[in-house]
Amino acid sequence: MDMRNRFQLRRRPVPAVLLGALAVASVIAPDVASAQGARAWRESSFVPTPQGEWNGPRLPDGQPDVSGHWSNTIGNHNNLTDPQGPFGADDEGPPRTPRPNARQPKPRNERAPSRVSDPPDGQVPFQPWARAKQQEFMKYLNNPIKPEYVEPFARCAPGGPSKSFMWHGYEIRQFPGYVVFLFDSGNRVIRLGAQPHLPANLKLWNGDSVGHWEGNTLVVDTTNNNSKARLGRSGEFVSENATIAETFVFDPSGGRFTYNATYTDPTVLTRPFTITIPNRKVTDKDPGDDWNNLTFPAKLAGNQPVGAPPILEAYERVCVEGNGNHGQVVAADDTQQLNKGAEKK
Repeated sequence: MDMRNRFQLRRRPVPAVLLGALAVASVIAPDVASAQGARAWRESSFVPTPQGEWNGPRLPDGQPDVSGHWSNTIGNHNNLTDPQGPFGADDEGPPRTPRPNARQPKPRNERAPSRVSDPPDGQVPFQPWARAKQQEFMKYLNNPIKPEYVEPFARCAPGGPSKSFMWHGYEIRQFPGYVVFLFDSGNRVIRLGAQPHLPANLKLWNGDSVGHWEGNTLVVDTTNNNSKARLGRSGEFVSENATIAETFVFDPSGGRFTYNATYTDPTVLTRPFTITIPNRKVTDKDPGDDWNNLTFPAKLAGNQPVGAPPILEAYERVCVEGNGNHGQVVAADDTQQLNKGAEKK
């Protein structure tokens, strides 16, 4: 298919009656596997992976082999400092009862900690003017009366160096001299070795990242960040003057890693602060869901060694959400209602 036609087909407006039926179907017929999968991933606490030696498998160029599909274990980027909101680990998962409003709020100590691990109070150390701007962004999130209030991620813009890990699952691929992250919105390339950064006047959505391996830890220095992406729907931000010191600390067992990012920006902050995000590897044994695990086995039967795990692929990565089976989520009864509605029109 011609790519221009393909784009036009994807962008064609959906009839209102179809949108209504899809909304009804999502409420009355939730995907059981999706519900189980989402709950299996939600964690209200975690133990950061300690830095140390790497005794796991290595790639031919000597890199620790950490390739594969991954996802954070806390949830969404709705709120940077209270990431699971009032419902704790049930945030965004289907409710445990038929009524969506039947979930009960959980005490703060039963919910996941702030993603801001330093300072100890879990808050971004804004200068007064920046705190006021963050509150303004949050106030108008759902009523963006100015273009600047539109959350960039809502337009499928890249999420930035840290926020990309708070969204759907993602993939890590490794090549000699590079570690590549394939996110839901945009990709990120980390260059390995003693390399200079890009000229200061070149700003990127995910910054310019140069890193190296120290045992089980990928140590990354990120500059040239355009800082157009916010750090959460709660409005936190930094400026294009920010620099980011990141560590990706991988458990040699291959199942988890802890991401830490320390932001320094004297134009916005009163002191540096650190974001910490726990991540877990997605395997063919994990149940698929509409959030953390958007993978499917590649159809390569007969090409893999006997006993080898299936090769996993992800659905097309441009703000992918709920496009398993290419959006075929309307039940038969709902299809009949759709047809009746179309006949009336």
